[in-house]
This record gives sequence, C-alpha cells and structure tokens, in this order.
Amino acid sequence: MAWSIAQVARMSGVTSRTLRHYDEIGLLRPAWVGANGYRHYEEDQLLRLQQILVLRELGLGLTEIAQIVDRHTDPAAALREHHQRLLAERDRLDAVARLVARTITELEQSEGKSGMSRISRPENLFEGFDAARYGAQARERWPEHWERSGQQQLLDTVSPEELGRMQQEATAAMIGLAELMAAGTPAGDPAVLAVLDGHYRELTRFWTPSAAEYTRLGRMQVEDEQFRANYEQVAEGLAAYMRDAMAAYARARLS
Repeated sequence: MAWSIAQVARMSGVTSRTLRHYDEIGLLRPAWVGANGYRHYEEDQLLRLQQILVLRELGLGLTEIAQIVDRHTDPAAALREHHQRLLAERDRLDAVARLVARTITELEQSEGKSGMSRISRPENLFEGFDAARYGAQARERWPEHWERSGQQQLLDTVSPEELGRMQQEATAAMIGLAELMAAGTPAGDPAVLAVLDGHYRELTRFWTPSAAEYTRLGRMQVEDEQFRANYEQVAEGLAAYMRDAMAAYARARLS
C-alpha cells in the first residue's frame, strides 16, 4: 500500500514542502515517484518519518537525525533506542519542572516579607541542569573541536562540585545577558562585554579560542537546535543575542 505526499502530510502534520525538502537532502526518499512527478510513500517510509519526528522532538538537528536513522536497518530496534531517549528526556524535564515549581512556591510564599531572602537554598536553583549531558552532545556533534578544546580533560579532572559551580556561573551569565537584552542594550555594549569576560575566561581554563573560533562558537548557539533551545528557555531571542555579543567580543578583545 502506498500513500501520496498529500496523504502523508495530512496524517503526520508535516507539510508537503518539508517532505519535499527531506527528499532533496536525502533524509526521507519516497518509495517511488509517479510519471506525473508525485511522490508516494510506503510503510518503510512512514516508519522512517516517525523516527525523524521522534528525534526532532528530542532537539536533534537534521544532519544528526540522518546519521542515526541510517545506522538502523531494524525499525523495532531503532524505536527501542528512541524510546529510551524519550524516557530519559522525560525524566530530565520532570526534574526541571519540579525545580521550577519549587522556586515558584518559594517566591510566592515570600511575597510581602521584607528583610529575608526569597530563596531558602540558592544552590537548589540549579538542580536538574546536567552539564555533562551537553558535553556529550558537543563531543558527538563536533569531535574535532572537542578534541582540540580539551573539554574531555576538564570533565575527567574537575570534581562534581566544581562542575556545578561552573554551571551555576554559566546560568547566571545567561540570565544577566537576558536582562541586558530586555533593556535594549546593544550586543557590543561594554556591559555585555563585561559579562562575556567571565564566559571567555572560563573557556580558557581548557581551551583558548581565537577570535574566529570564538565567533564560530557563538554561531553554534543559533545554528544548533539544542543549544538554541537552551538559550530560548531563558529568554526568546537570547541565542541570537549571545551570538552577536560573542562576535562583538571577538572583534573588540580578541582581534
């Protein structure tokens, strides 16, 4: 049995334009193309499309998705692997959701009370954010940059407490940048560059990027779906703001 591109678009929610794009880049070829040029899909293609959509939900880019789905010839085995990813992601998001709910409760309970901290344990603000998880993603997606940067050596040598501190500082920097962005501060403003001083200084503990490399790293914040999502969770538009700020920093202080 075969389905037309219009039928597949209707049942999957993926537009015909996107399906044609997937064909053009080799991610999802139709089973056959009719004499009239219309694409038709069979069961194998529908199963592959399901895998693609599952991996998109996990925040992976199309290049990485293609590598993963091409690696599997057994749809059931592939889905088992994707199912485990989904369960792990569900558990992670559940932990973050509990963290946010707890913070909301503490903030609401402290309303109207002066002379006291609104948060009982500030270190709890950063539970649930897994620095090693993002390191694993970077190692998989950019192996050459990972090897050169020495980040694996960092992860192997620093204590969990130190990683936690670095993570807290990175989160605080993201929030600081979001506040500057909301105030309309230009990405090249000295106040923004001052925030990036700490960001660059932390990088130089295990890698000293050149101006071009730091600028390229900034572009990754927007081009990579997962990294962009991390910034957008803090504030909409923050990934692009970070990219522009890193480019400005590279021009002003690294060139």
